Amino acid sequence: MEVNQNQKKNSNEFKVTGNWENQSKELKGKFSQLTDSDLKYESGKENELLERVEKRLNKKREEVINILNNTQAAPVK
Repeated sequence: MEVNQNQKKNSNEFKVTGNWENQSKELKGKFSQLTDSDLKYESGKENELLERVEKRLNKKREEVINILNNTQAAPVK
């Protein structure tokens, strides 16, 4: 049971790491419906970023966090 609580906690937390400008360009390439406004990032306002992307992509928070985390983990081309 403790593992599930930790997984749930981690899935609700998101921090931008690396070069957000490059990551946002990659996201716009994968998801053409995303706009610069959707992907505007301000330090400490990760929740607002997640909410905008959730609405635009019509996905649940966990899915959006996974998408963003995968983008952050991807090697720069």
